[in-house]
Amino acid sequence: MKAISLILFFVSSFFLAQKSEEESIKSTVNQLFNGMKTSDSVLIKKSFHKNAVLQTITKTAEVKDESINDFALSISKAEKGSLDERIIFSNILIDGNLASVWTPYEFYYKGQFSHCGVNSFQLVKSNNEWKIQYIIDTRRKDNCKK
Repeated sequence: MKAISLILFFVSSFFLAQKSEEESIKSTVNQLFNGMKTSDSVLIKKSFHKNAVLQTITKTAEVKDESINDFALSISKAEKGSLDERIIFSNILIDGNLASVWTPYEFYYKGQFSHCGVNSFQLVKSNNEWKIQYIIDTRRKDNCKK
């Protein structure tokens, strides 16, 4: 009986720790989108690792790079509340200090639907804090689930 209780304790501890890591990862990703919604460049930059990479795949399958500083600056110039990216956490994978996150999204500008797609995040845990190291996304106007 003690062995079963001990096994259950360790298994439940593992799942609770995993859930806590997932919540921390979600918090970092949500911080980015809260920064976008509030046009807060400081909050946006705080979400990223110092060497982060930001890319987009265009309709013609070209991959475009954007610097985090340029991205944060452009967002800071937007009217507060005008940028609203609504995400769904569909998959979070964690291995030690690496996490991979897949988030389908719909993007609204000033309350009007603009486009949809998927964000693929790679996060790293540094100094006991999750930071976004890499984002690549798709953008389209068709096949969206509005």
